[in-house]
Amino acid sequence: MSSVQKTVSPVNGQVYVERPHATGSEIEQCLVTARAAHPGWRNTTLSERAAICSAFVDALLANGNHIVEELSWQMGRPIAAAPGELRGFEERARHMIGIAPQALADIEIEPQTGFSRRIRREPLGVVLTVAAWNYPYLIAVNSVVPALMAGNAVILKHSAQTPLCAERFAEAFATAGLPDGVFRVLHLSHSATESVIKDPRVNFVAFTGSVEGGHAIQRAASDGFTGTGLELGGKDPAFVRADADLGYAVENLVDGAFFNSGQSCCGIERIYVHQSLYSEFVDRYADLTRQYRLGDPLDAATNLGPMVRASAADFVRGQIEEAVSQGASTLIDPASFAADAPGTAYMAPQVLVDVSHDMRVMTEESFGPVVGIMPVASDEQALTLMNDSRYGLTASIWTEDAGAAMILADQIDTGTCFMNRCDYLDPALAWVGVKDSGRGCTLSALGYEHLTRPKSFNFRTEIQGRSDQSIRPSLEH
Repeated sequence: MSSVQKTVSPVNGQVYVERPHATGSEIEQCLVTARAAHPGWRNTTLSERAAICSAFVDALLANGNHIVEELSWQMGRPIAAAPGELRGFEERARHMIGIAPQALADIEIEPQTGFSRRIRREPLGVVLTVAAWNYPYLIAVNSVVPALMAGNAVILKHSAQTPLCAERFAEAFATAGLPDGVFRVLHLSHSATESVIKDPRVNFVAFTGSVEGGHAIQRAASDGFTGTGLELGGKDPAFVRADADLGYAVENLVDGAFFNSGQSCCGIERIYVHQSLYSEFVDRYADLTRQYRLGDPLDAATNLGPMVRASAADFVRGQIEEAVSQGASTLIDPASFAADAPGTAYMAPQVLVDVSHDMRVMTEESFGPVVGIMPVASDEQALTLMNDSRYGLTASIWTEDAGAAMILADQIDTGTCFMNRCDYLDPALAWVGVKDSGRGCTLSALGYEHLTRPKSFNFRTEIQGRSDQSIRPSLEH
């Protein structure tokens, strides 16, 4: 008998949905079916794949009203903000479908008399996507759609917090007419997930989650030669230069820190402000933060929902308490947020000053509604502090001087550097991390490189009675 996966809603602390974990026989059937379906799918034309993947997007969006409500129940995002996830899902999916003909086209090598040479991007086989709960549709689509467009079969294992998102993918693909077995969903325990990763019939694992989870994925994959793409954590910094548009920077950095209750790998977790702007920036930042409405995410007036679970909120509260004990000051009174309740998932946003890199809240991923703000005297000091992290997912610079921003951006150890924006994924750009933020790449044309393998073709088209002996390098030493 299989175990049961229970999804506890952060809205009310009650079980929202239950699903049995896949049994050993169900996992085996899924792997057999995926391997059997792959050859037929890889032999379809790119236009056929695009038509089916586009129909999938249409089918999922047609169920949008139902999806956004159950999304709030599963992970707590305010229902007023939930439609934005579907807009992002559509943007990424349609972009990756649209660029596939160019991204997957053969690479033609310069002409050589008597030869035809090219490099083709071949599908890997079976791709396992292990998706996270914080942006469950956006994260899954990053690998699922391009993997299918590249000719792979896909197995989706979604977070236990958001199992219905995986099922909505499966329903939409069925409506779109995707051949049976090309896309499958498995609800798996941790041990079963490890076993699937180790199975030689899985050729690539696309994982989004914690650094610890990334290490576990890498260990499991290391038993063979399974490729991995790991999108992990972040402690993303922002630097507000002396020439920044202060109001614009405050508005966007408040949103960048507290959208989705701070539960974003590329959310703003630490801010460095030039000392000439520091006092005014902090005052305006705290004032705007106090305007958030924490409460029931199903209420359209709510713009700050609960964290995903009480234990996650308690972790962030612990970081704050520890920082205060080390000399940090809080600027937000949690009592002014009626829904804030220690021991629950409902947590007020917090802004910390008098912080330093001796505090975990400035160096360890928080993944919650808290941000620390420090004054800096120069670009050089800001650069040093921004790079003083084991993470490197995104960083942002707020300035009116694009030249100065480029000089800084070129020296920041990060996967993406923004100027005058933050917490955003542009599907035309490669989404990557450095250091403990991960490895590999999704989105953009480069994202297809990780879901395919190169295959070279070297055809002699003119035979003139000469063997290759005459052009081979000598083996004599």
